Amino acid sequence: MERPGRFNGMRHIAFTMPNLEECVQFYTEIMGMEILNRAHEDLVYLTCGNDNLSLGRADLPASGVQRMDHFGFIVDSKEELDQWYLYFKSKGVTLLDRPFDHGDGARSFHITDPAGNVIQPLYHPAISGQRFSRPE
Repeated sequence: MERPGRFNGMRHIAFTMPNLEECVQFYTEIMGMEILNRAHEDLVYLTCGNDNLSLGRADLPASGVQRMDHFGFIVDSKEELDQWYLYFKSKGVTLLDRPFDHGDGARSFHITDPAGNVIQPLYHPAISGQRFSRPE
């Protein structure tokens, strides 16, 4: 099977933290991000325009060690996302789940790279389809 078109950037990253509310306040009030969506009490999506930061509540106390949950590559449509799923499946990539729809119109699934890092191919209506131009 041929690889679908190119990903439209790596503009989604997800962290977990026990002090979720404090971190949401930091990223909005100090860093200037906006709340894109509160999926539920333990999951908040933030944006600064072209990017998507997912903050989830962790069960373990803060230890000073960075806690990345996963990172995501953006696709332009739900159909393209499904093509990527079939492509990864045909290549024997470890699939953690099947494509599923989120409550905010997004659609995604999760895979792992050979080192065990979790990657989320993601269609998200707020950031999919955007294009960047190179500075002249």
